Amino acid sequence: MNALSRKDTLFISLMLFSLFFGAGNLIFPPFLGQSAGSELWPAVTGFILSAVGLPILGVIAVAKSNGLHSLANRVHPVFAVVFTVMIYLAIGPFLGIPRAGSLAFEMGVQPFLPEGVNVKAALFGYTFCYFALAYWLALKPSKLVDRFGKVLTPVLLVLISLIFIRALSYPFEPAGQPAGNYVTKAFATGFTDGYATMDTIAALNFGIVIAMALKQKGMTSAKSIMSSSIRAGVIAGTLLAIIYLMLAYLGSVSHANAANGAITLTNIVFTLFGPFGAVLLGVVFTLACLTTSVGLLTSCSQYFEQLVPKVSYKVWVSTIAVFSLLVANLGLTMILKISVPVLTAIYPVAIMLIVLSLTNSLIKGKQGVYALSILFVGIVSVTDACLQSGLNLGAWGELVKTLPLYNTGFGWLVPAIAGAMGGYLLSLYNLKGKVVHSKQVKSYSK
Repeated sequence: MNALSRKDTLFISLMLFSLFFGAGNLIFPPFLGQSAGSELWPAVTGFILSAVGLPILGVIAVAKSNGLHSLANRVHPVFAVVFTVMIYLAIGPFLGIPRAGSLAFEMGVQPFLPEGVNVKAALFGYTFCYFALAYWLALKPSKLVDRFGKVLTPVLLVLISLIFIRALSYPFEPAGQPAGNYVTKAFATGFTDGYATMDTIAALNFGIVIAMALKQKGMTSAKSIMSSSIRAGVIAGTLLAIIYLMLAYLGSVSHANAANGAITLTNIVFTLFGPFGAVLLGVVFTLACLTTSVGLLTSCSQYFEQLVPKVSYKVWVSTIAVFSLLVANLGLTMILKISVPVLTAIYPVAIMLIVLSLTNSLIKGKQGVYALSILFVGIVSVTDACLQSGLNLGAWGELVKTLPLYNTGFGWLVPAIAGAMGGYLLSLYNLKGKVVHSKQVKSYSK
């Protein structure tokens, strides 16, 4: 079979949506809305471009390239292994999975704890049960479409829609004044804030899950798998954009001065539903975080099983689940603090890989273009991450800060273009050299 029914396409799209829609997707849009205020529309446009547009392009890039490893291999075989492992570790046991488990506790359980309870002990007990359940669900990746696409995702969408519909009839005051960087550069700030969802690098991971789901539906043609993956990505992305607009709007009319999006959303739901809002929000957060954790457990374990075939999928699921449990108990604040510089280092490289993949026919697959542009982007993004971590890089750090668009978070863009152009010219020069050498050899042979 090389064509999916509309029903199967919808369920796979809903499964993909549930894999994307986790912790960050719930807490960042409301905080953006709160911070952007009257500048909501340019801010949320930038956010959707990076938090929805780039992940969709990531799904397309991975589908066209037959996997992340194959795509990264166009740069260099060593880079393919190192970068792919970094992506899977970052989105998996080091940041993405633990963040989801920790946030599910803070939003779904902690508000109901009585005073005097040891929060650290409660966190460990909850995350132990949480990751045990995630482990059990990840053991059967063939059932993800049925469990997520047909059950959990529709429930999640109904609950979020319920909150939004109630908000439309509530007499909120108009959006307030923008704050921080949203005052002067709302679009750029919204765009870079979209990095925090981690969905672009997640898209590079989830390609393997989608492909497996399609094969289990009986698809065998590589072309059909690619087109179906793209279709599922577009549908899932459309749903994400709609939910982000809802959540950002709620944040813009909340007029709260909350420290993060989780508190912003909590204040909104309590205003709309009273004490029942805590239960509703707890269910929403738990479902969203659990589905993402299972998807990441599955994709990471499948990748590492391919990388190290001697270790079984079940062992990888167990190892990643246990490690994620330990990291989750560092607490959400610490995990978020670590994630910012890590994402600053990885995201521009991932974006550039996606762009190069989508323009592969234009650049004719020249390795020099891939290698030099990724090298330049990587140098700038890693430097920026070090600076954000508070490291003093001296003159080099000051030099990087002078790059065009650096203050808007796009300091890597000009080096990326320069690297791509330089790599293209270098490839042409090498090709010309080979042609001349070939003619000389033929001349001598005569």
